[in-house]
Amino acid sequence: MNATIKDYLMLHLIVLIWGFTAILGLLISLPAIELVFYRTLIAAIGVAGLFLLKKKNLLMPFPDMIKVTGVGFVIAMHWILFFWSAQVSTASVCLAGMATTSLWTAFVEPLFNRTKIKWYEVGLGLMVISGLLVIFSFESGYWLGLSMALASSFLAAVFSVLNSKLAHKHHPYQITFYEMAGACLFTLLFMPIYSNFMTDEGLKLTWVGYDWFWLFILGGICTVYAFSVSVELMKRLSVFSINLTVNLEPVYGIILAVLIFGESEKMTPQFYLGTGIILVSVLTYPVLNYINKRRKPVRPLG
Repeated sequence: MNATIKDYLMLHLIVLIWGFTAILGLLISLPAIELVFYRTLIAAIGVAGLFLLKKKNLLMPFPDMIKVTGVGFVIAMHWILFFWSAQVSTASVCLAGMATTSLWTAFVEPLFNRTKIKWYEVGLGLMVISGLLVIFSFESGYWLGLSMALASSFLAAVFSVLNSKLAHKHHPYQITFYEMAGACLFTLLFMPIYSNFMTDEGLKLTWVGYDWFWLFILGGICTVYAFSVSVELMKRLSVFSINLTVNLEPVYGIILAVLIFGESEKMTPQFYLGTGIILVSVLTYPVLNYINKRRKPVRPLG
């Protein structure tokens, strides 16, 4: 792998962009359902456009198409809860909950792959729970937003594990197109239920002010561009270095939220203590995982 300093700086830029998504959820006036609909629609069109420019085949076998589209349904639920969490609480609360994604993955992946749960994953999981208890104890007014973020992070772990299986069979851009199309379809199917039973205001699909600008940043830069660059970086950077850097997304996001929104995003010291406990456990996980893999004995050939 011929990684350069430029590659590592680009990786941090991508993680910074992903950390900005919760802030965009507050800058855009649309509710979560409508926001996810436009994001996935723009992203699906963007990826299809990339395929046309590169003259690549977008089609895949129909059974696989159904599977990938189904994963898109999970992604839609993840994003709806993600933006809803930020809107009913704050971007910082949302990102604190989302910081648990990699640890959810540590428990979800063994269930899907039928492997043993590692001792240090249990310990780090308990550490995350202690951090959440600290936050809940002093920020009880944000329990709904934090609960939504935790559910969103769990769904993020589920689709990450599912994607890891699909990535071995299909081109990443094909997967992204059908997942974005599936997520867009899910929001369309969910809209009648949402408008009739979950809100008194009905659907809000009209853009106001700079919504169009923020939506195209969300769908174009934060989704299509960030994904395409991350795939390119995977050719030169190790999985370990990428996972370790992606764990900094909540840190970047919380810092950006405080800088952009000021007082409305400032929380109690106990909130930052709880978030700090979560982030320490999240950053510790890939290190312990790396050490554990190096300790495994190498089987002799023959």
